Amino acid sequence: MLKTASLFLAAALVSLPALAGVTVRSCDRDVTFDAPPQRAVSNDVNLTEMMLALKLQDRMVGYTGVSGWKTLDATLREGIGELPELATKYPSKEVLVGADADFYFAGWNYGMKVGGEVTPETLAPLGIKVYELTESCIHIMKKDKASFADFFNDIDNLGKIFAVSDRADKLIAGYKARLAEIEAGVDPKAAAPRVFVYDSGTDKPFTAGGYAMPTALIEAAGGKNVMDDLASSWATVGWEAVVDRDPEVIVIVNYGDVTAEQKRQFMLDNPAFRNISAVKNDRFAVLEYVEATPGPRNIEAVAKLAAAFHPAAK
Repeated sequence: MLKTASLFLAAALVSLPALAGVTVRSCDRDVTFDAPPQRAVSNDVNLTEMMLALKLQDRMVGYTGVSGWKTLDATLREGIGELPELATKYPSKEVLVGADADFYFAGWNYGMKVGGEVTPETLAPLGIKVYELTESCIHIMKKDKASFADFFNDIDNLGKIFAVSDRADKLIAGYKARLAEIEAGVDPKAAAPRVFVYDSGTDKPFTAGGYAMPTALIEAAGGKNVMDDLASSWATVGWEAVVDRDPEVIVIVNYGDVTAEQKRQFMLDNPAFRNISAVKNDRFAVLEYVEATPGPRNIEAVAKLAAAFHPAAK
């Protein structure tokens, strides 16, 4: 009897690590974590802010992919404290290994490229597990259009991975409540303005398609993305398509060396755009990069867009 009990106890102890682990879905993969990561790296400002919202600074060894394209604003600078930027743009495998990272939070075209040097497959042999930004999964698999469910899913999964689901649940509940409050202020009978997202480019514009987060922001604010039938997230289109679809509001994404005002002036000064309603009426709205990409600032971005789309609303 004693021998049988000992064997049962030994079997139970052997199974404990599996019971303590957690498995999450990352794009088309199941990723299992036997214990919460202790040396995490995040790429880009929006993904880093998700980590900060969950108060995971003490589990991080650094971040990547911010200053090479964008300014480190006061909110992020205060949140990251003394954490180093390990690479100004996309990190190499050597950078992540050199930081002794055990976890990389990134996305496709947010720190990783399909077929590139840094992917979940190339990092796995190095002991670095990857969780992929849900919005970016469209680059490797079929998925639904962008929605706030994508953002909430990432917060929920990060909560599970780092064993802080209580924090994640509170954040999601707060985000949903505030979003519902903003949406309640949008008159459902008001006409939805046609909206074009102008990210960058002069010869051809880089814009948000149906699978990019701005589509969800625009719809929540009572508008319609004129490029929501573009079966991609962020992509380049021709100016002819923009002119043909005649947006009533142009949302400029502000980042990089060309300012939002310079982008606005480019459109106002170009004779080819003079018949676009948004240009004729000088109806432009500006979102910072961190507001236009999946992250905690998406919620108040909806309020900003709603005010721009429906200025007469109280």
